[in-house]
Amino acid sequence: MPGFVDSVRLFARGGAGGAGVASFQKRKGKPRGRPNGGNGGKGGDVVLVADAAVGSLLRYDRRPHWRADDGEHAQGELRHGRNGDDLELSVPLGTLVRDGGGTLIADLVEPGQRLVVAEGGKGGRGNASFVTPDRKAPSFCEQGEYGEDVTVQLELQLVADAALIGYPNAGKSTLIASVSAATPKIADYPFTTLTPHLGVVSFDDREFVLADIPGLIEGAADGRGLGHEFLRHTERARVLVVLLDPSDLQADSPERQYEVLSRELAAHSAELAQRPRISVLSKADLPIDPDTTWAERAGIDLAVISGVTGAGVPELLHRIADLVEAAERTAPDRAGFMLHRPLGTGFAIDRSGDEWVVTGRTATRAVNLDDLTNPEAADLVAKRLLATGIDEALRDAGARPGDDVRIGSLVFTYDPDAGEERV
Repeated sequence: MPGFVDSVRLFARGGAGGAGVASFQKRKGKPRGRPNGGNGGKGGDVVLVADAAVGSLLRYDRRPHWRADDGEHAQGELRHGRNGDDLELSVPLGTLVRDGGGTLIADLVEPGQRLVVAEGGKGGRGNASFVTPDRKAPSFCEQGEYGEDVTVQLELQLVADAALIGYPNAGKSTLIASVSAATPKIADYPFTTLTPHLGVVSFDDREFVLADIPGLIEGAADGRGLGHEFLRHTERARVLVVLLDPSDLQADSPERQYEVLSRELAAHSAELAQRPRISVLSKADLPIDPDTTWAERAGIDLAVISGVTGAGVPELLHRIADLVEAAERTAPDRAGFMLHRPLGTGFAIDRSGDEWVVTGRTATRAVNLDDLTNPEAADLVAKRLLATGIDEALRDAGARPGDDVRIGSLVFTYDPDAGEERV
């Protein structure tokens, strides 16, 4: 799988909402008739979609910045702006999504699962939306909101039924190439290859997904080599297939390999070390007679195979399939999840020099009108700041009459006795 990438940082921005418009119906003798300004369109969302046809995060390593379409601006005669199109980004099954603080917010394992990572901005309302019995001809409208601008970390954990683990050059690539359509590079490399491979194994009306995990070395669980990156891909596998190499390519004996691999699995995850396991002695085609008494003493039923000649492979595949099916009965598929977090207060207040700075979507929505010199618009903003609790929060934070309050690019004079903030 050339270009395999399993961890990237993604920068996503939702589309901006379109602006509303202030317009009036034109009739003979009444140059300013009924308000008929339309609403701006909503900005598009950036959405991650789990897709079984995608095998890597390479696309986002090459292009980390993505933005959805903006909503269109409104027009008169109640013509609303078109909503911006959502931007759908396909990711592999098994993608973990973490927010900027490292919190896991989604685990996408089922085809078609969707996660909105950056919401588009709300479209602004036109003046027709602000007509009330007391406000019959408003001459103001709302601006469109900016879309969310977020950074997320995407991490891939391969979704496989069984995982092949072993030292570099233990024969994993040869085995997966011989039993599936996966096409890993195969040679006597002095070091391990860096790319995991997935292959679908089909035989005798049975089928399972087999992952070839790049070779592990001693200290992998502590990050030696690329240990954490490799071990991560074993975490979803129901069955572990430990491949032991008896050839002189390995400095360690099969017994020592088994001990090292078992220790690294346990160090990475205690639960992983308890996963159903099949131990396999590879390269049976070589003219060697390895010692297997250690396995007998430990009660390990050691399978002996050759990925080159196929000797012992059918029996091994049936053993793997049997264990996978047994594991499915006792531990059904883990459904993906998405973390739904409370929206919170919607604003925050900080002191910056001589100003109080109010941030958050609730605050920006409260002042998001096109002309705050308009007395009706300024009155509406004052009511919004009161209704949202921003007035009270400023007072609790220590704001005094006459203090400057900044929301976005607007600066207000705090005047609680007057019941409003003035631009």
